[in-house]
Amino acid sequence: MSANKVRLQAISEVESYVPPAITFDIGEEPGEVFGSNVFSVSVMQKRLPKSVYKSVLATIEKSAPLDPLVADAVASAMKDWAMEKGATHYAHVFYPLTGLTAEKHDSFLDPVGDGTAFASFSGKTLIQGEPDASSFPNGGLRNTFEARGYTGWDVMSPAYVLENPNGNTLCIPTIFISMTGEALDHKTPILRSQQAMAIHAERVLRLFGYDNAERVVSYLGPEQEYFLIDRHFFLSRPDLINAGRTLFGAKPPKGQEFDDHYFGAIPERVLAFMMDTERELFKLGIPAKTRHNEVAPGQFELAPMFERANQGSDHQQLTMTTFKAVAKKHGMECLFHEKPFAGVNGSGKHVNFSLGNSELGSLFVPGDNPHDNAQFLVFCAAVIRGVDLYGGLLRASVASASNDHRLGANEAPPAIISIFLGDQLADVFDQIAKGGATHSKEKGTLAIGIDTLPDLTKDPGDRNRTSPFAFTGNRFEFRAPGSNQTVAGPMVVLNTIMAEALDHCATELETAVAGGTDFNDAVQALLATIIADHGKVIFNGNGYSDEWPIEAEQRGLKNLRTTIDALPELISPEAIELASTYGVFSEREMHSRYEIGLEQYILSVSVEANLTLEMGSTIILPAAIRYQTELASNVAALKAAGVEADLSTLQQVSAPVADLKAALATLATAIGHEHAADAMVTATYFRDTVLPAMAAVRTAADTLEGLVADDLWSLPTYQEMLYIL
Repeated sequence: MSANKVRLQAISEVESYVPPAITFDIGEEPGEVFGSNVFSVSVMQKRLPKSVYKSVLATIEKSAPLDPLVADAVASAMKDWAMEKGATHYAHVFYPLTGLTAEKHDSFLDPVGDGTAFASFSGKTLIQGEPDASSFPNGGLRNTFEARGYTGWDVMSPAYVLENPNGNTLCIPTIFISMTGEALDHKTPILRSQQAMAIHAERVLRLFGYDNAERVVSYLGPEQEYFLIDRHFFLSRPDLINAGRTLFGAKPPKGQEFDDHYFGAIPERVLAFMMDTERELFKLGIPAKTRHNEVAPGQFELAPMFERANQGSDHQQLTMTTFKAVAKKHGMECLFHEKPFAGVNGSGKHVNFSLGNSELGSLFVPGDNPHDNAQFLVFCAAVIRGVDLYGGLLRASVASASNDHRLGANEAPPAIISIFLGDQLADVFDQIAKGGATHSKEKGTLAIGIDTLPDLTKDPGDRNRTSPFAFTGNRFEFRAPGSNQTVAGPMVVLNTIMAEALDHCATELETAVAGGTDFNDAVQALLATIIADHGKVIFNGNGYSDEWPIEAEQRGLKNLRTTIDALPELISPEAIELASTYGVFSEREMHSRYEIGLEQYILSVSVEANLTLEMGSTIILPAAIRYQTELASNVAALKAAGVEADLSTLQQVSAPVADLKAALATLATAIGHEHAADAMVTATYFRDTVLPAMAAVRTAADTLEGLVADDLWSLPTYQEMLYIL
């Protein structure tokens, strides 16, 4: 059998694939589907006693403490609703420090003595569960033999029914903590940070006359980029199966240079997947809004509408799970790795961030005259202060071995954290720094020159796709998070740095007013001081330019190029003081995140290194040697026949074969190196020694891919994986 038979069979099956028709059920309107599998506020209003409903609603909307006495009534109603939807089990769903979703399923049915069973679900069970915590990352918070951990019901994020062809499950979002009360998850700190931010945001609002404002919350709108490839190709690539990215692969003749994929017509098979996915997301109350082709071939994007950060973070995890499941249904694999294919754009997860409430809307809306909108300017200045002081912490929140392949390249924001404000706001703050803002650049019009089309409104400033943290009209967009990462980490940092910055602003204004200073004068002085002290973080230029790192260093901005550079920010004295002051993390919890980050980095690179050695030794080198042998046999046969043989092809193949053998030997030695007890020393070794050794193996292997006969090459190529859908 020829080595490429699997590839050819995969191509044949892809070509003959017919996407299934995806429609809503007969008589079912799209609007009726949305949230149909969610134990939402409206469902609770219909099913709960009035007093219980009001108590739960106060917790959800006003952050009032949850009354344990209502739990039994909620649990009973939740169980009945879920069983009516076919649920046989319930699961406390939590988000451990693996970055993935975890769940433990229990049946509603309890056996009784006469051989029958009855369904039960108590308030105690709803509020608290006890999964085994010993096998989840804890960064030194627990001993391996200490297994007890607790889940706690998060009433702020609604329960839902997850459908499966073989039975449905009631899923209850929960926190996950150790027996000592320390966070072992991503949800606990996001709730803590949200609470801290709200306290100080409301202090600022009271200064502007809002004495009884609703609780301020942070909002999240994460844009999800991803790749789709046919599952036959995926299963033929050990690197994709085990590492999520291709460790080998020559650049295809055509990449993304024509820009013909971006916003192009969505392929029929992909559109069927998108429609099927969105229907499942709608059932779960996830507000999927926008879908389109991304820049790289085979790359796509989904953007949801804004939600409260806690619920939006849960929904983001659920979105990724749904994508994976539905892709398989359509014979494809969904890839969330930040850089699954070298040489084309990787995938990010842009986190759109704002603060506000239902009464005031977004607090980041500048209005028509930003220079007169003092409230907006104070909140915007708080962002500037927070990002300048804690840019390193923001960088650490998106640090991973996989995101290192993407950050800093000319496809993603640089590892230097800066803020883009746009021409209008930059001008306003420049006026403030010089003594006071008196005007704002106005919107213009674009004359199209076509009689049948009206003039279009022109914004007062352009956008900047090279900025890691950009103001985009009514929110800030943090563009550095990776596609495969939870958005909870960045949101925790954003909430926490905003808590500190708003605390600073409120304290300065309260002190000034108490001392007799006019409030407007106090605001002007505060804004001028923040711009003078922290304006260096504002950069409206090209973040991809060679000059920017030099200028950033002169400004005093950090350039944390790799995960190993960024992770120490988590345990800096400033970061520990910030987290502990606002009750988000203890010092032990901060150190645990640092240790887990190093551990995950080492494990990720170690898996990739072993895969590189295995695939290079057992797949690529044998194929190359077979081809080399064929060429040598051909040369020998020609010489035996008295024909002058051309040795150039044999020599051309032999050189990279020798390079590959040498590189594999070097990598094997690097992998076998005895590692230090210090995790940072080991991680640094993997970055500085193992990764370059892997790159040398890849260079030789990718050269051979362009030389070895196609019928001897078994790995699906970039050309096939990226373009055959």
